[in-house]
Amino acid sequence: MDNLDDLKAIWHTAKTDNLPSSKEMVQLIRKFRNEKLRNKWLMILLTTLIALLIGGVLCISHFKLFTTYLGGAMIMAGCGMLAVDNVKSLKRFYQLDDYSNVDFLAFIEQTRLNQIRYYKKTMAIFASLCTVGWALYMYEPIYKLPVWFYSIYSIILTYLAIMWFVVSPRTFKKDQEKLEATRQRIEKLLNQLK
Repeated sequence: MDNLDDLKAIWHTAKTDNLPSSKEMVQLIRKFRNEKLRNKWLMILLTTLIALLIGGVLCISHFKLFTTYLGGAMIMAGCGMLAVDNVKSLKRFYQLDDYSNVDFLAFIEQTRLNQIRYYKKTMAIFASLCTVGWALYMYEPIYKLPVWFYSIYSIILTYLAIMWFVVSPRTFKKDQEKLEATRQRIEKLLNQLK
């Protein structure tokens, strides 16, 4: 009987002030899931609209140079690739409803690995396709006007450099920090329960 009293004493002295409650954990998981689903659906919608817009312009307008059609096709391919990548990952997030804390921790780790793959491979391919496509697409309207040609290509290159070297790394870092904070909260809870 002495051991039971000792166990009770240990149980009641454990500090649980900084642990999230079960309600907070459910809210954390739901918020994480809903935010990711919203972002993925917005990305699918946006890339599909851009691809349809470019396709519509290519069908309606009559361009003389092949580079315009090639550029438009590259932009559409990049948008299609990004939309398909996001559609594939939707299934994982829709299945997130009934996860235990351990399963959610594994889900977070898989999401982290997917983010790394996305930023290193998918985004690089998408950005390359769209950059080259944009440069080819813009060539026909401005190639006869040297001032406009240099101005627009300078703006395009500056914009792409800022997006590639400043915005993208910051976004990646911010997403990684969010995932890490969520993972640490779950781990803290699991370590307390062991």
